[in-house]
Amino acid sequence: MDTSRLESNFDKSSKTPFVDAIALLALRVLFITVAAGVGAIWARSDSFRNPMMPYFVFCGALLVAFVVVAADMMIRKKRIEVISAVYFGLLVGVLLSYLLTIAMDPLLDNNQALKSYVSLGSVTVFCYTCISLLLQTKDDFRFVIPYVEFSRDLKGMKPMILDTSSIIDGRLAELADTSILDSQLVMPRFVLLELQSIADSSDKLRRVRGRRGLDILNRLRTSDKLDFVLYDRELPEFAGQPVDMKLVLLAKHLDGKLVTGDFNLNKVAKLHNVDVIDLNQVAAALRPQYLPGEGFQVRVVKPGEGHDQGIGYLDDGTMVVVEGGRERLNQTVGVLVTSTLQTQAGRMIFAKFDGPEMRN
Repeated sequence: MDTSRLESNFDKSSKTPFVDAIALLALRVLFITVAAGVGAIWARSDSFRNPMMPYFVFCGALLVAFVVVAADMMIRKKRIEVISAVYFGLLVGVLLSYLLTIAMDPLLDNNQALKSYVSLGSVTVFCYTCISLLLQTKDDFRFVIPYVEFSRDLKGMKPMILDTSSIIDGRLAELADTSILDSQLVMPRFVLLELQSIADSSDKLRRVRGRRGLDILNRLRTSDKLDFVLYDRELPEFAGQPVDMKLVLLAKHLDGKLVTGDFNLNKVAKLHNVDVIDLNQVAAALRPQYLPGEGFQVRVVKPGEGHDQGIGYLDDGTMVVVEGGRERLNQTVGVLVTSTLQTQAGRMIFAKFDGPEMRN
């Protein structure tokens, strides 16, 4: 491994925030300097009758510049999609207003006052309408350069849409603590409402499960390792659909993956060609793999179907069938793996009793 290259890359990455801070400071100083120059130009105008007015104009320009810089410093987290929506909304609004003014020019009969009123009113209406439309639908646009996820080193990261079972399950929160989840977690508002209704249920078991789900949800929301988003939009195709179908439609709309522990929802999502992350399959895939000949210890808890078989379980719930284990119930014994079998209910391990490692 080339350690010198790694060290140089580390030095570059560590210097990047400092360089960015210096560049931003230089930009702000330059902005204040330019604002002072503009104020000085305005102050030298001959139209002021009050001799103190030029000083007020110059100080006002500086004050506005400092207010703009202070506001920029206070708003630290800026969302590029919001800035893009405002920018392109203004651009499209001004363009539409200009086209409307040209189209109505013959009707205005060269009335400059009326033309300015129409132009000002149309700019106001069109800019507001365009900005409002883009702010409400910014997640649906992908043709504008700022909406491209150029800040990520890895492309193709799909958002993960959570359902009620994945929240109540609890394993997702444990998985999130390992920092293995890099994708954005999306919590639909209709799932949150369903979770709240479960927490308010008159049934004690459902109420406990719902409150546990709310606690886990708050844990995910406040985690620094996750990008957690509450999706509160109602799509037109949601009308009249049950919660499971809304999840499938939302996953297709966001081009994301559905996270669930519900077997039926898993099947429905796959029928609609939606990628599914089944927490049960994830848990099964993370179980330890034992090869024939490997040994471990297991506690025999009940007799098996064979005349000398005993049954034990690993910590993850995997059933172990021990040949020669019937006579050693409630004992922790050493076993050697003979074979494994994968079934729809899970994985089974067949092992034989290894006498020297038996212990009470």
